[in-house]
Amino acid sequence: MKDRTPSITPSIAKMIDHSLLHPTLTDQDMARGCEVGKKYGVAAVVVKPYAVGMAAEILKGTDVAVCAVVGFPHGSSRIEVKVEEAKLACRDGATELDMVVNLGKALSGDWDYVERELKAVAEAAHRAGAILKVIFENDFIAADEIKIKLCRACERAGADFVKTSTGFGFVQGDDGKYSYRGAREADLRLMRENCSERVQVKAAGKVRTLDDVLKVRALGVTRVGATATEAILTEAEKRGLE
Repeated sequence: MKDRTPSITPSIAKMIDHSLLHPTLTDQDMARGCEVGKKYGVAAVVVKPYAVGMAAEILKGTDVAVCAVVGFPHGSSRIEVKVEEAKLACRDGATELDMVVNLGKALSGDWDYVERELKAVAEAAHRAGAILKVIFENDFIAADEIKIKLCRACERAGADFVKTSTGFGFVQGDDGKYSYRGAREADLRLMRENCSERVQVKAAGKVRTLDDVLKVRALGVTRVGATATEAILTEAEKRGLE
């Protein structure tokens, strides 16, 4: 299993989970994205479940992890389905899993269900030597109390990371248009403050520039989900940052 101890000052590249999750991405797009992750030596490449085997083959022999999403993007699958999805992903070569929590259950106050789900998937991941990141989808949560309870449930269940967003949690505004806020500073502070140092924090959603990455790193974030990986790391190289 990977060392779960967070680096105090992780390098920029090793903070990035290069995200390849848009539904329109073709196999060729996915392969090119894996090559980007390989070129820059990022922490992980995050792929759709069907593409785990392909990603594992491309990244073989590197220190870039293959991360599969589970219950993505809405988190509404049954516990048994999420566990099986986790097992299949690990069998195919994933060593990290990003799972969307059943937010409807959390908002309903059914914390027994939430913790059973978290524990079941965490145990499946850890048995396979993988780590588990739990996605809250904070744009759908108005009350900080729910986010705090989710942090504590993740801690008790043995999750390795808490994560802000999928990047697909679109909320309709008063103008009728859909958008998302992603990784907000207030949420990142809240999540960091309500987890022990054993549980790391991943910022995802609107982390698009090097300055964005540096800002969240200063808040205690050790991973970010990004699609603008090349631009971020090219800028880091220009500035002489690691």
